[in-house]
Amino acid sequence: MIDTHAHLDALDDPAGALARARAAGVERVIAIGSGLESAKQTSELAAREHGVSVAVGIHPHQAGDGESLEALRALAGNAVAIGEIGLDFYRDYAPREDQRHVFEAQLQLAEELRKPVIIHTRAAEEEIARTLENFHGTVIMHCFSTLDLLPVVLERRYYVSFAGNVTYPKAEALRAAAAQVPADRLLAETDCPYLAPQPVRGKRNEPAYIVHTYAALAQVRAEPEDQLARQIAANADAAFALS
Repeated sequence: MIDTHAHLDALDDPAGALARARAAGVERVIAIGSGLESAKQTSELAAREHGVSVAVGIHPHQAGDGESLEALRALAGNAVAIGEIGLDFYRDYAPREDQRHVFEAQLQLAEELRKPVIIHTRAAEEEIARTLENFHGTVIMHCFSTLDLLPVVLERRYYVSFAGNVTYPKAEALRAAAAQVPADRLLAETDCPYLAPQPVRGKRNEPAYIVHTYAALAQVRAEPEDQLARQIAANADAAFALS
């Protein structure tokens, strides 16, 4: 199995979490460096740990922090993706114009470097769709829960990644959306340390817990879990050019 989105640097003991993940059958993790300092720490962690790849980006919450895009470019050479990036008009932790500027600049960087992008969106669905219309690279919709975007996402054949919230009792509509995603566009993630799946809800999430998300996706799609795991691994290889 692969966890395609984990904030390992936000865990108290990343090495221990990775050991538990491997014991649970999670052999690979894409670790997200959110901002320059996080990207540096995550890159160093990946250099020490087998099976860990890095994505780097400036989160919309950080868009007003004055992070250097040139410094990000220097870190992006060894990254498998630019992200997570996007727009968040729900929290509004950064001014919206700053968010737009940083998002568009990172999309341009991804095109220049021929990297896929990992997209965060909240309360900004129409603008996200409109902005991505001009992006010609690979798009991964991280922690997908914006159901209004599903028709656009399916039409454009974006990759769609589901996190632990797909296991929650009231997430019937999200599980129905997961059943509609084409097999070759489906991904799974923890988004740890956030969104622990229902069987471990209330705990600090970590990559080992993604087994519960895989089980929920297999159930709703009426597929054997091992078959689903192989398909998601192949999808991740294609989306992030891992092989």
